[in-house]
Amino acid sequence: MSAKTPFPSGTLPVAIGLVLNGISAYAFFVIGGKHLGDTQFKPVNALWFATFALAPGFFLPLEQELGRALSHRVALGQGGRPLVRRVVQLGAVLAAIVAILLIVLIGPIGDHYFESDGATMVLCLLLAFVVYAPTHLARGICSGTGRFVGYGLLMGLEGVLRVAGAAVLALAGVHALGPFGLLVALAPLLGLVIVWRRNDLATDDGPPAAWSEVTPNLGWLLAGSVFAAMLVNAGPITANLLANVTERDRVSEFGYGVLLGRIPLFLFQAVQAALLPRLARLAAEGLIDEFKAGFRKLLVVVASVAIIGTLGALAVGPPILKRVFDAELDRQTLTMLALGSGCYMLALAVAQALIALHGHARVALGWTVGVVGFVAGTALGGPDTFRRVEIGLVVGSAAAMATFLASLRAKLATHPTADAGSILQALSGHPLDGSA
Repeated sequence: MSAKTPFPSGTLPVAIGLVLNGISAYAFFVIGGKHLGDTQFKPVNALWFATFALAPGFFLPLEQELGRALSHRVALGQGGRPLVRRVVQLGAVLAAIVAILLIVLIGPIGDHYFESDGATMVLCLLLAFVVYAPTHLARGICSGTGRFVGYGLLMGLEGVLRVAGAAVLALAGVHALGPFGLLVALAPLLGLVIVWRRNDLATDDGPPAAWSEVTPNLGWLLAGSVFAAMLVNAGPITANLLANVTERDRVSEFGYGVLLGRIPLFLFQAVQAALLPRLARLAAEGLIDEFKAGFRKLLVVVASVAIIGTLGALAVGPPILKRVFDAELDRQTLTMLALGSGCYMLALAVAQALIALHGHARVALGWTVGVVGFVAGTALGGPDTFRRVEIGLVVGSAAAMATFLASLRAKLATHPTADAGSILQALSGHPLDGSA
């Protein structure tokens, strides 16, 4: 961060990568949905949301811990290769456990969640989970060593390859679901190859790494990340599971509505890297009053974006959804989805501030409360499946937001401090990942 700009070093390439990744997500759905039709594209739609519930949920904490620990070693002038080996071992164990579960449950998941081409889609989900393991570790290396161009390439090229592949499949007249599923699963490989060839993943040898160096907050981060990813992707997944025979054709359209409601959230994540370090620096310097004042301003901005997004969905949501995705949802549904996304955006902003202030356990608690709120809201929301899910999303996100706000107030009363490692963890907290 220089005196001439308030933005921290590395913000621009990361923001560009996030923007490309987010835009490509919408483009992929538009191309696939229009080429295959919403009903045929539904399993790929389901694969998308399942992928970005599983992969970031389990591997984002490893990315965060690796980035934190590497940045600490860089500050001490120590090489990080032994540290990377430790985290790779953890990632391999996590990937193996989930992969075995997916293989064991391939029949039930394929039949009850994907329906059409169920076995193929489960195999694509398995591939996606395995591919995203090294992808998140590569992002951790890039962030921890300050190679933010490499980080941006990992984010941006993933989306570019996925959209280019979808366009090629559409032009070639391919109607099989497998190739589209493989695009969801394998798109990160291009960025991995390029950043590896750029030497962005290279680390020097250094002192041996004890397990305690990479696991002090891993449990809380893992719990928080899994529940955050579950909450943000719960709408389409739950709608897909609960929809009856007469509602199944509307599941893809509901997923498009969720994506439309996330536009403000996606934009917020693309610029958040410019905001949190400034606040965390104030906390690190013990300037708690200034931190509180700055964070209040941030919350006003985020709340304003959330309100504008909700009012926009109310005013022009249906025609935009029709024009972009050729889908139809009523005004109330789109407004509720935008409101849930706005509450989630506020919750995410406060959660990342808590992480920057070492409030990892409080973050895990907040996202857990959010998931419980989603389940309760959905269970009590009435007979209509989609209305129940909409209510669940609003209740869950609002519950998480309220929990985080209370936790932040309590945390600030203890006069906390922040450091470079906790800031990195906060900045990499993007459970949306490729799901826009």
